[in-house]
Amino acid sequence: MMEELPLTKVCLVYDLGLVDYHKGLLLQERLLDSRKSGAIPDVLLLLQHPSVFTMGRSGIVENIIVPEETLVKEGIPVFHTNRGGDITYHGPGQLVGYPILNLRENGLTVHQYVWDLEEIVIRTLADFGIGGQRVSGRRGVWVGRQKICALGL
Repeated sequence: MMEELPLTKVCLVYDLGLVDYHKGLLLQERLLDSRKSGAIPDVLLLLQHPSVFTMGRSGIVENIIVPEETLVKEGIPVFHTNRGGDITYHGPGQLVGYPILNLRENGLTVHQYVWDLEEIVIRTLADFGIGGQRVSGRRGVWVGRQKICALGL
């Protein structure tokens, strides 16, 4: 008699290197459509972006502290996004993860999902001897008073 193997959840992981923000966004949208239709399993994109600011739905342009002339001179775009939050900077050397998954299939609520993402970052930082923590009323992970991980959904 064959022994039953435990069910395994599949997640495809792609390390894409340096990817233009707009091209990365278009890729995410295509993968999201494929994930919604069930054509692909969960996906995690790992990448970096050339310098870019993204502005969430509650973003305030005045919160970009870099002068507009500098943004133009350096060719740093500002993208308005449909995620929550304010202003986020992305740049070379900063790892960005874009999970594309079905929360229901994974038995998660949005709140639990965000908490789990924060927990993964906190535990990973601990592996490197860095004390990450949550700050009450704020999303992301902090080291002291500095935010080390932003979460944009």
